[in-house]
Amino acid sequence: MEFSMSIGILGKKVGMTRVYDDKGAATAVTVIEASPNIVTQVKKAAEKDGYNAVQLAYDEQPERTVSKPLSGHFKKAGTTPKRFLKEFDFEGEELNAGDAITVTRFFVGQLVDVIGLSKGRGFQGVVKRHKFGGQPETHGSMMHRRAGAIGCRNKPGRIFKNKRMPGHMGDAKATVQNLRIVQVRESDNLLVIKGAIPGANGSYVIVRQAVKAKKEASK
Repeated sequence: MEFSMSIGILGKKVGMTRVYDDKGAATAVTVIEASPNIVTQVKKAAEKDGYNAVQLAYDEQPERTVSKPLSGHFKKAGTTPKRFLKEFDFEGEELNAGDAITVTRFFVGQLVDVIGLSKGRGFQGVVKRHKFGGQPETHGSMMHRRAGAIGCRNKPGRIFKNKRMPGHMGDAKATVQNLRIVQVRESDNLLVIKGAIPGANGSYVIVRQAVKAKKEASK
């Protein structure tokens, strides 16, 4: 079967480690656990949906914690309740509810993008949040880690949108692009990817084919 590589896979960040090649060179990698994703819904442009898409579900959860509508949705697909649902656009592949998507969709050397939530840092000032240099540390200055002036007198008499200021840092969607797959461990449902990815250990991630990579690099 020719796979539609627009469909990614849902997984969970395990942590970082290193692997060694035949010459003994070490490579820093991130391990992602991606047990089989279950297709819970297939949408087709020719039908009432109006577009082609497939919905994947990942990670078991107790049925008592699922609402009745969602529980019925999973039963209709012939699977147990899952925690993480994600819809992907797709073309040219025949999939049905209940099918499983595994790590074998990817291959060693392929370039992928990994999407996740960055680590939450809470409320932070401009020095940590935006890498400001800070104010003078001597000669009577009392503005060491503050932003300084943020307005412009009477004209325009307001603060512009997107002004870099203190606020909530992290816990936002982040994508790291063009990471290379080092290993695909089908028996363990693991993807070993070179480099770092967003999020804390145990957080959910989405792995997809790199959208900005050259075609030759992803073959």
